[in-house]
Amino acid sequence: MKVYEYVPQGVCSRLIHVEINENNEIAEAYFVAGCSGNTQGVCSLAKGMKVEEVIGRLKGIRCGNKSTSCPDQLAKMLEEIEK
Repeated sequence: MKVYEYVPQGVCSRLIHVEINENNEIAEAYFVAGCSGNTQGVCSLAKGMKVEEVIGRLKGIRCGNKSTSCPDQLAKMLEEIEK
């Protein structure tokens, strides 16, 4: 199991924590701060999914008039991990 933490930019949440298993699937994820219901929902849906699939589904989602969102920041985090 690999554990990662990421400081998101341009959103209300302050930290994203992700654990990725040996099958390159999200084993655990949570956001610190932000819109609790939304971030919990995103993490719950991402659990068990392959990292590439999460990136594909969440990348580019915007929050209101912002250029990013918590889901988009999770996708950016996962992209950095994949490099």
